[in-house]
Amino acid sequence: MKQLFYGWRCWLSASLWCFFGSLQGTFITRNSRPNIVLFMADDLGVGDLCCYGNSSVSTPNIDRLASEGVRLTHHLAAASMCTPSRAAFLTGRYPVRSGMASSSNLNRDVVWLGGSGGLPPNETTFAKLLQHRGYRTGLIGKWHQGLSCASRDDHCYHPLNHGFDYFYGMPFELLSDCQAFHTPELHRRLRVRLWVSTVVLALIPLLLLVPTCARWFPVPWPVILAFALLALLFFASWFSSYGFTRRWNCVLMRNHEILQQPVRLERLTWLTLKEALAFIDRYKRGPFLLFISFLHVHTPLITKEKFVGHSKFGLYGDNVEEMDWMVGKVLEALDRERLANHTLVYFTSDNGGRLEAQDRSGQLGGWNGRYKGGRGMGGWEGGIRVPGIFRWPTVLEAGKVIDEPTSLMDIFPTLSYIGGGILPPGRVIDGRNLMPLLEGRVSRSEHEFLFHYCGVSLHTARWYQKDCATVWKVHFVTPRFSPEGAGACYGSGVCPCSGDVTYHDPPLLFDISRDPSESRPLNPDNEASFDSVVKKVEAAVRRHRGTLTPVPQQLSTFNTLWKPWLQPCCGTFPFCGCDRADDIVSAAW
Repeated sequence: MKQLFYGWRCWLSASLWCFFGSLQGTFITRNSRPNIVLFMADDLGVGDLCCYGNSSVSTPNIDRLASEGVRLTHHLAAASMCTPSRAAFLTGRYPVRSGMASSSNLNRDVVWLGGSGGLPPNETTFAKLLQHRGYRTGLIGKWHQGLSCASRDDHCYHPLNHGFDYFYGMPFELLSDCQAFHTPELHRRLRVRLWVSTVVLALIPLLLLVPTCARWFPVPWPVILAFALLALLFFASWFSSYGFTRRWNCVLMRNHEILQQPVRLERLTWLTLKEALAFIDRYKRGPFLLFISFLHVHTPLITKEKFVGHSKFGLYGDNVEEMDWMVGKVLEALDRERLANHTLVYFTSDNGGRLEAQDRSGQLGGWNGRYKGGRGMGGWEGGIRVPGIFRWPTVLEAGKVIDEPTSLMDIFPTLSYIGGGILPPGRVIDGRNLMPLLEGRVSRSEHEFLFHYCGVSLHTARWYQKDCATVWKVHFVTPRFSPEGAGACYGSGVCPCSGDVTYHDPPLLFDISRDPSESRPLNPDNEASFDSVVKKVEAAVRRHRGTLTPVPQQLSTFNTLWKPWLQPCCGTFPFCGCDRADDIVSAAW
C-alpha cells in the first residue's frame, strides 16, 4: 500500500511538472528571465539579407533566425546615423531627449575618442535595467557613445558605466582611417581644405622673401618669421589630430584597459568572436545579456581571405557573409549549451546602408531594397528602415511576419518586460513593449506617430492610421541630392540636415503602405484627405515638441573637438601604442 502511494505521488508530480513546464514554454512570466543575445550590424541595408529579398549575398544563419522566429518588415531606426541611433536603441528615447543629436552637419556622430561628449551617465540603458535584475551583461564590438568627460581616465561614458559588466571591442567605430595607407574617411573634405589653407599660409613667408632677395625693398625678418610661425601653428593645430586618426581613434579595449593602439584589423574578427563565445560559456547558467555590436559592415570592410570572392556583390557582400558566419557560430554555441529554447535572440542594424560609400572597384555600402535614400538622410525610408528579427523558441511563432510599424526604441521596454525590470519613473520612454505584438496577443502596433530627426531637425513624421491600416508619411524637409537626381549625396559624402536642403510648404505626403518607395507624392488633387492628414500630423508634432526639455548638447562643436588631455593612451602621451591582445586563436575557427 505504501509503495502504491509513493508511486501515485511520483506520477502526479511528474504530470504536473510536464503540464506547467509546457505552459512556461508558451506564456511569458516576469520570473522566466530568459538569456538575451542582441546582434546589431553597422550600416547594413535592409535589402542586404536573403530573408529580406537579396539574391546576391548568402546569409543562411540570419535567414535561419527569421525562419525560426518573427520577422519585422516595418522596423525603424530612430536616426539615420550611428551614434544617435544607438543612443535611442540603448535608452528607448529619441536621441534629442538625451542630447545625442547634433545641430551641426559636420559632427553628427561622436568623431573623436578624445572628445568630451557622450551618452550622459544619468541615462538609463536596458543593460542597466537588466543588471539590476541579476543579469550578467556584456558588450562585444562597437560602442561609439563617447568615453571620457574631464580627464583621460575618467571613462564617464564607458559601457561599464552604462550597465555592462564586461566590454571587449572598440570604444569608437571602425573607419577607413583604421587601415594604414587607406583613403581617409573622417572629415575627408575638411582635411582637403585644411591642407590647401596650410599651403597658402606657408607660401606667405616665402613670398615675403621675394622683395628682399630681389632688392626691391626690405621686409623685416620678424614679419617673415611671424607668418612662418603662424603657418606652423595652424598646421600643428589640425595635423595633431587628423594626422594621427588611426592611433587616436582605432583602439581595442577590454573593460577599461587598452589592448591595442592602433588596433590590428587582420585579427579583429577572430578576437571579437572568441570573446562572444567565451562570454556565453562563462555565464551559461544565466541569466545573461550579450550585446554583439558588429564592426561589420562598415568600411574598410576587413574580411578574412576565406570569404573574399564568395558573394556576387563584391567585397561588401563578402563582409556581409562573414558577419552571417559569426552569427552562426554564436547560434551553434547556444545549441551546444542547450540554451536556444531559453534565449531571446534579436538581429538588426543601426541604420540603413550607406549609398555614398564607393571606390574604383564599385559600391562599398549596402543596398536598401526598394526604399529611397540611405544612411545620413533624416526622413527617407532607406536611411531608417532596418531588419528586425526575433527568435525565442516555444514562445514566439516560427516563420511569422509582422508588417506593423516598430522601432529600435522598442527594445528597451521589451527587454525590461521580459527581464522583469521596472521602467524609470518620471522619464519619457518613446519605445513600446513589443511582446504582445510578437506573441500575437494584439494585432496592431502601439505606435500611432513616429518622428524622424536629422540631427536636431525634425524632417519627417509618420502617422499610423490604424482604423484603415494606412501609414502616412509627411516630409517637412528633404536633402538635395548631388548630383541632382542621383538618389544620394555623392558630392559631399553624406547628406546634410540643414543648409543645402529643401523645405516643403505644404509638406510632401506619401502613403507608404501603398507606396513604400516614396515615388508618388500625394497632393490635394489626387488625395481627398491631404489637408486633414497634414493637419493631424502637424498637431502631433506640436504635442511631441511640448514633451522635449532642454538638455546639454553632447555633440556640440566644443564637445566633438579633439582634446589631448582626454585622449586614451596606452603608454606615455603622445607616444601611445601597444599590442596586448591574445594571439591564440583556435584553428577550428
